[in-house]
Amino acid sequence: MPIDSPGIAQAYLATSRGEGRGRAAPRAGPAARLPVWPLPLLGVALLLLASLSVAQESAREEFRGLDSEVQALSQEVVDLNRDLFILEEELLFPANTQVAVFVSMDTGTFFALDSVKIVVDGKEVSNYLYTQREVDALQRGGVHRVWLGNLKAGAHELTAFFTGQGPHARDYTRGTTLEIDKGVGPKYVELKISDRVQKLQPEFVVKEWE
Repeated sequence: MPIDSPGIAQAYLATSRGEGRGRAAPRAGPAARLPVWPLPLLGVALLLLASLSVAQESAREEFRGLDSEVQALSQEVVDLNRDLFILEEELLFPANTQVAVFVSMDTGTFFALDSVKIVVDGKEVSNYLYTQREVDALQRGGVHRVWLGNLKAGAHELTAFFTGQGPHARDYTRGTTLEIDKGVGPKYVELKISDRVQKLQPEFVVKEWE
């Protein structure tokens, strides 16, 4: 049979295409191909990651620096407000006319304080309503400035009215009066609430600080 016979040519083509000996092996799809990074691109990626890490650390350091500056500025603002407050008080209430009234509490077993009203020379100058937290602070030894004002030199009458709950949780109002002699310097008055154990009653004392 001649070598260029049509039958031989067809059999050769079938063999080369995988026909006659079974199906050809399937080609690998896109999912089966793993990405292979060339070495130059891998180096660039590592360099970018290192740069990103350095940038993040630099941003953290900058944020910590800004936070410290903000805290320092906040403290400066607090100090400035305090100085301005003191200066304002000195301007509004000079020492030669200044009178301050403070409230203190010894134990408060027989009296639960609600409010204190201050009347000077027949005129109401302060009426303060206390919260429970403020009362607790007074019972722990705190002192509250309930009024700061100006009085000219001479004799003045100061009356304090205490309102709250007395023994057996009953509404209780008590007033006490003090004659004060205003001199050249500032005058400080303390309104002290204490317990009179013998009579199981609250006691209200008004006194001047020397």
